Amino acid sequence: MNHQKYDIAIIGGGLAGLSFSILAADAGYSVVLFEKENYPFHKVCGEYISFESFGFLRRMGVPLDEMNLPVIKKLQLSDVKGNNYFFKLPLGGFGISRYTLDNTLYHIALQKGVTVFTDSKITDLSFKDDTHIVETNNSTFFSRIAVAAYGKRSNVDIKWKRKFVQEKPDKLNNYIGVKYHIRYSHLTDTVALHNFQNGYCGISNIEEDKCCLCYLTTAENLKANNNSVQQMEKLLLQKNPFLNQIFIHAEFLYNSPLVISQISFTKKTQIENHVLLIGDAAGMITPLCGNGMSMAMHAAKIAFENAHYFLKQKINRAQLEERYAQQWNAAFKKRLFTGRIVQRFFGNNSTTSLFLKVMHTMPAVANKIIELTHGSSF
Repeated sequence: MNHQKYDIAIIGGGLAGLSFSILAADAGYSVVLFEKENYPFHKVCGEYISFESFGFLRRMGVPLDEMNLPVIKKLQLSDVKGNNYFFKLPLGGFGISRYTLDNTLYHIALQKGVTVFTDSKITDLSFKDDTHIVETNNSTFFSRIAVAAYGKRSNVDIKWKRKFVQEKPDKLNNYIGVKYHIRYSHLTDTVALHNFQNGYCGISNIEEDKCCLCYLTTAENLKANNNSVQQMEKLLLQKNPFLNQIFIHAEFLYNSPLVISQISFTKKTQIENHVLLIGDAAGMITPLCGNGMSMAMHAAKIAFENAHYFLKQKINRAQLEERYAQQWNAAFKKRLFTGRIVQRFFGNNSTTSLFLKVMHTMPAVANKIIELTHGSSF
C-alpha cells in the first residue's frame, strides 16, 4: 500500500476545494486533492454568481473577461399563480456553468502543481498524533492540514455522526434539487425565481447562449408524484404560467435531468475532528439567495489564510480552529439566517404572494433583504 505525505489534503474538488488548492499551491505548499468525479462534469447548481467573487476568480487565473459571460442586474420573482415582480440587484452578478468554471479551476490547479486524484472515493478521514490520515481504496495519505470540501453530505459525515445527518426530516432538511441546461429566450440581465407548490425554480443565462434551469422542492413532492420528476413538473411546476411556458417551449440539452436529494439547510459546524470544513460541507445558503458559490470561494480564502498561519507556526491548531470558525460565522452567519427565514415564505400560495407584495410595495425592505443575502468583494 502506498503512503504519501503532503502539507494539505483536500477532499472534494468543487469551487471551495479547488480555490483552496490554488491558494495553497501559490503559497508553495504541497497539496493533494481528491474528487469522486472526472472533470469536466455537471453539478446541480443555480449557476448565478454574485460579483463579490469576480475579482477573486480573476486573481486565481480564471479569464472571466475573455469568456463573454452574461451580466445579471435584475431579479424577477413570481408567486405560485404567476403574479410577477422585478427588483434591482445592487451588486449584481454573472452567469457561468459549473461544468466550465470547475473545469477551468481544475486545470489551473494542475498547472500550479496540485496533485489531483479524480474518480477517487475516500474510505476514511481520521486524525492521530497531530496528523490527518486520508484513506482511499488503495492508498494512505498523511497531511498537516485536512480540508473537507465535499459538498452537501458524504459518507464521512455519516461516520462522524454529524448532527444534521441524524435530524428528522423537517422544513429545512429534506429537499431535492433538479437541474437542466436549456435554450430559451430569457432576459439576459435577469435571474428569475418562479414559485410552485412547496418549491421554486430559477432560470438565468450562462455561457454560449444557454440557460441554467434549476429547482428546489421537497422530497415529499416527488414521493407524492410516484417519484417521477416528469410527472411532478407537469402537475406542480407547470401550474405557474412562467414555468409552463419554459417547459413547453425550451430546448432541453440534457438527455435526463440532474437530480440530488437529502439537501439540508440546517446549521452545520465548521470544524469536525480537526478538519476544516468549507463550502456546503460547512453550511448551505438557500438557492433563492443565489450566493452559495461565492460563499464557498470566500470560505476557502478564510480557511487558507488561517491554515497558512498554522503551517508557518504563527498559531497553534486550537487557535487555527477557533479563528476559522469565528471568521466563518462573522462572514456568513447573517446571510444563512436570512436565507432560512426567506425560505419559509417561498413555495406557498398565500405566504409567497404576501411576501412578494410586501417586497414590491416596500422597496427599502426588499433592498435590505437582498443586501443581507449578499457579501462584499473578498
